[in-house]
Order: sequence, then C-alpha cells, then structure tokens
Amino acid sequence: MTFDRTAEDLANIVGLEHTNVKVADQRLATLFYVVGMGFTRDPYMTTGVVNMWMNIGKTQIHMPTGTPQRIPGHTGITMPDLKGLKARLEAVKSDLRGTQFSFSASRNRIDVTCPWGNVYRCFPPDRKHGPASLGIRYVEFDSKPGSSAGIARFYHEIMGANTAVRKAGGIAAHIETGYHQSMIFRETDQKIPKFDGHHIQIYLADFSGPHKELLERDLIIQESNQHQYRFKDITDLDSGKKLHTLEHEVRSMTHPLYGRPFINRNPDQTNRNFVQGYSDQPYILPFEEKR
Repeated sequence: MTFDRTAEDLANIVGLEHTNVKVADQRLATLFYVVGMGFTRDPYMTTGVVNMWMNIGKTQIHMPTGTPQRIPGHTGITMPDLKGLKARLEAVKSDLRGTQFSFSASRNRIDVTCPWGNVYRCFPPDRKHGPASLGIRYVEFDSKPGSSAGIARFYHEIMGANTAVRKAGGIAAHIETGYHQSMIFRETDQKIPKFDGHHIQIYLADFSGPHKELLERDLIIQESNQHQYRFKDITDLDSGKKLHTLEHEVRSMTHPLYGRPFINRNPDQTNRNFVQGYSDQPYILPFEEKR
C-alpha cells in the first residue's frame, strides 16, 4: 500500500478554535444558535447571562453581550443534517421576526443570517474537506483589492502558515488554520465596514517565533498571560502598510484550554422522542480504512 503522507502535515497554525462576536440579547442568541442552528451551549464555561460559548464539534462561537459585531464575509460550517437544520430554522422564524434573521436552502447548502447580520454557510459532511461531520470549516473575510499577496505573505513568513493566493471565485488569500480548516481573505470592491472588534482564536505550535516577529513590528496589542497574546493588524512586510484588521487571540499548545473536550448534543433528541444513548451528537465521520 502507498499513502500520501503529506496530506497529514500541519503547518504552524494547528487549529482555529473559535470566532468571537458580541450579541445584544442572550435570549435571542439562544433561540438562534441553540434552538435554530442546533449547537450546544458549553455547560462548563461562562454559564451566566452575559456571555455564552457555543460548541460546534471541536470548534466554538463566543458571544459576550454588547453592541452587536458582524464579521464582514461569512463562516462556513459543516453540519450533519441539512434537512433537520432547515426544519429547526423554520420553527424559530416567528420568534426571530423583526431581527436580521433569514435563511435560504438549496440542495447542498443552507445560507443563514443570524439576528445581528452574521452569515453562516452550512454544508453537509464531505470527506474531501476532512473527517468532521460538525464544525467550523472556514471563515471568509471581505478584503481590499490588491491585498491578497501581502496577506498570504504575512501569514506565511510571520505566522508560519501554509498559504496560497487563488483566483477561483475571485482573488483570495487562503490560510491553513488546522486540519482541513482555513481562513480566506477574498477581495471585494464593496466598502468594508470599519473594524468593530470581532476576533478569532488560533493555536500555534511555534508560539514564541511569531511573537518575536510581531513584537519587532510593534503589532502586539495585548500580552494576555504566559500562554496567550493578541494582535490585530495584518501588514505589508516591506512597507508596513496595513492590509487588513482582524483581532487574533493567539494561544500556545500548552494553554490550559487546549484540547479540552467539547460536549455536543443531538438536537433531534427531545422529551417526546427520547431514547437512551442517543443524546450526544457525533462530530467526526466514521473511520474508513483505505485498501
């Protein structure tokens, strides 16, 4: 037997664990993300009424209460059952009337807008995109024309990521952020809103190397603790010109939260159809051995 061993290689960014956007109302967030989308509120962390961490397979969305934030672009999510998702979204439609909530379904995709304007594209599992049956597959950001090459270079040289500039669907910088996971910066002629403070969180294998490079360029905005720092400006490495603003919460693989197990419920299980042993939602496809 022969195998493509390079298909299992990871670069320095080993995972994009969560996105973070503020929401105006925790009740509406529960209706949309838990009841409608079928995700699971983390039962261990931030269990009060001013923030919630929403489990999506091995990834999350964090939602503190505040002035709503919106990611210009969209988040791609692998979902195990689009038919069930559509039914749940129909069920919450009346309760979310008067917000920005909407959705449209096609054969292999459901596009959903949350009550505050964040867009999610939901896809069925597909092994060519990895073994996940539930989780954030990518986050796509609107970016300025002509910025893709510089953004790709920044992530490659400063963050140690595998990167590429691709033209399919419009010019975009593709940044590997883990196993079959990526960030995409797609160029657009539309006006990009002023940065509102949303952020993403990544884990690095080489934690100190990028920190040194960012520090030399005066790009570190927070020295959080021994295991974490933050930066937000992506710059041209020759001129120092700002190419894009996106706050990064950067964690080491020795961070206490790295690899923490996430609980994912089966959203189809209710008190009316309850069966013991079916309460958990698998988030990885069954292993298929290649022969």
